[in-house]
Amino acid sequence: MTFDEHIQTIKYVFPKTIPIMAGFTFIGLAYGIYMDSLGFGPAYAILMSIFIFAGSMEFVAGSMLIGAFNPVSAFLLTLMINARHLFYGIAMLDKFKETGKKKFYLIYGMCDETFVINSTEKVPKHINSGWFMFYVTVLNQIYWVGGTTIGSFFGTAIPFNTEGIEFVMTALFVVIFLDQWMKERYHVSSVIGVLASVISLVVFGPENFIIPAMVIILIALTAIRKSMAKKEVIS
Repeated sequence: MTFDEHIQTIKYVFPKTIPIMAGFTFIGLAYGIYMDSLGFGPAYAILMSIFIFAGSMEFVAGSMLIGAFNPVSAFLLTLMINARHLFYGIAMLDKFKETGKKKFYLIYGMCDETFVINSTEKVPKHINSGWFMFYVTVLNQIYWVGGTTIGSFFGTAIPFNTEGIEFVMTALFVVIFLDQWMKERYHVSSVIGVLASVISLVVFGPENFIIPAMVIILIALTAIRKSMAKKEVIS
C-alpha cells in the first residue's frame, strides 16, 4: 500500500475507535493510578500494558505481584479470565488468513473491543481489510498504554476516588451492543448471546459464567450458521 492509502485507512479507522479511546484512556488512567498505589513505578505499569495488554488481567496481575509467588495459580487464573479469547481466535481464523505477517500482531493485540470492531465492521472495497484490522488494533493499544502512562506518572497527584471506575467498560459494551443491534438485519445472534449469558449467569454464578456462555454461543451459532447464510443469500 502507498503512504496515501495508509493515511486514508487510518482516517477511516479512527472514528470507529473513538468510543474505545474514551473507555481505554479512562480505565488505563485508573490502572496507572492503581499500580502507583501498590508501590510500582511507571515502568512496571507501562511495560505490563505493552506486553500483557489484557485489561482486567493487568489489574489482577498487580495484586498478584505483591502476593506469594504461585505460578500455577497465576496460570489458572489467567486462563480463566482470558479463556474467551480462544473463541475470539476461532471466530477470526478466516479473516486473518490473508493478512500476511500482520496476523501475528493481530493475534497478540486482539482484545474484546478490537474483536468487536474487526469482526463486525463491513470494510469498504477501497480499504484493505488487513490494514483496517491492523490499525484498529494499534490505535486501541495506544489508547490503553497512553492512559496507563498518564495514570502512572500522575497517580499520586489526582485527588479522586476511583472505586467503581471499571463500570465504564461495562457501559461501553452496552453502547457497542446497541449499535450492533441497530445494524443487524436479523437479531438471532444477539438474542443467542443474551440468553446464553443470562442462563449461564443463573446456573454458574457471576464468577464462572463467561466460559459456559461462550461455549453455548459457539455451539448455537455453529448450529444455525448454514440457515442464517441461506437467509442472507435469499434476502
